[in-house]
Amino acid sequence: MALATFGAGCFWGVEYFFKRVEGVSRATCGYMGGNDQATSYQEVKTGTTGHAEVVQVEFDPERVSYDSLLQVFWQNHNPTSLNMQGGDIGTQYRSTIFFHDKEQKAQAEASKLALARSGKWGQRHLVTEIVPLQQFHEAEEYHQDYLDKNNLPSCHLSY
Repeated sequence: MALATFGAGCFWGVEYFFKRVEGVSRATCGYMGGNDQATSYQEVKTGTTGHAEVVQVEFDPERVSYDSLLQVFWQNHNPTSLNMQGGDIGTQYRSTIFFHDKEQKAQAEASKLALARSGKWGQRHLVTEIVPLQQFHEAEEYHQDYLDKNNLPSCHLSY
């Protein structure tokens, strides 16, 4: 199994999309990218910790490629929207890819460049960060599978 970590706004919607990908065995909501070693949703939602809401995806690379996961990431949020997705505003909702190794970094950079050249977003600049993996803080249990537990539709807009 392999890991990938993405931030694309509210982690409930990000988790929702990745859990439905064949070859993904687990998608876990959490926090990454901030300065605090111990953190909670109450702290992260203030926007002062530096953490982003992320989803760590465990996947079988024999069944789904990292490039396929990148496509799911790009298709389910607006990578031109700085520090916000829809009505969620703050650095904790930024578009970010935390790469786990040099290969993921290269693939993420190539996919971002391909998307920028595709013209899908016109002249708008892609603000997605591609940064090294940092300590993952698993979100509280009530955030895991939140949309499914509460019989709610995805809170993300598909683009």
